[in-house]
Amino acid sequence: MELRQLKYFLKAKELLNFTEAANSLHISQSTLSKQIKQLENELKIPLFNRIGKRITITEAGELFSVYALQSINKAKDGFQLLKDLNDLETGKIILGVTYALRYVLTKSLVEFTSRFPKIKFEIVFGTSKELLEKLSHFELDFILTFEEIPSKNHFKYQKLFSSPMTLVTSSKSALRGKTSITLNEISKLPLILPSRGYSTTQFINDSFVKNKLNVSVAIEINDIPTLLELVKTGNWHTILAQTTVASEKDLFTIPITGKNMTRTAIIISLNEVYEKKAVSIFFNILKSLT
Repeated sequence: MELRQLKYFLKAKELLNFTEAANSLHISQSTLSKQIKQLENELKIPLFNRIGKRITITEAGELFSVYALQSINKAKDGFQLLKDLNDLETGKIILGVTYALRYVLTKSLVEFTSRFPKIKFEIVFGTSKELLEKLSHFELDFILTFEEIPSKNHFKYQKLFSSPMTLVTSSKSALRGKTSITLNEISKLPLILPSRGYSTTQFINDSFVKNKLNVSVAIEINDIPTLLELVKTGNWHTILAQTTVASEKDLFTIPITGKNMTRTAIIISLNEVYEKKAVSIFFNILKSLT
């Protein structure tokens, strides 16, 4: 059953004349008659009574016309919806983000929504592992995270920027004013770190192991805002990418010296999946603001 067959049927029902219906549709009468006959064969019931050159609608044709018209209208609605989606008059972006990149996300959201206010957003915060799982199950359009993730063929990776790793301490700390610090110095400090599910913690632990340093972590926590509030008390320090605390008050950051002490922020999306126009534009805004 094809939409054009439904259109031909409805026009024939309206005019009750195959010739006039064909002329109105700018097709030949034989084409119209053939298509309607194919439709009747598929439905296994006549839609018209054919009396010489005259036609009348059957009971089945009258009943079927209601659903044929609904199908045509639904198709039109779908076409208009896709047009609106492509014109950014409707649509929704579902994205996942690690807490460290919330500042970058905020700037991009403000810019995008000021230009395309009809696009809705659903934003999910989580660890890189959690977000990758959701992305793999098509629950997200893309995620913002850091690069220290094993590459997989079904993912597409786009680099945004690099951010130095820093010791984060209270603005009242005795360490305030230092321009750099080593991992060896940090290993002797009381630390509070994100829980092990965070890629940041994996990065930190790997760095200490590579440098053959033992470190004592007093607290592990899966809520970054609470972690930062604890650091502000001055009782503990933490290690985070500079961008994580870019907009925080009462904190002081000290760049960590050493090889490979930077992290690269990336966009991860599914490979070989249609990229919505709204998502493509949002990517461009992200890249322009970082």
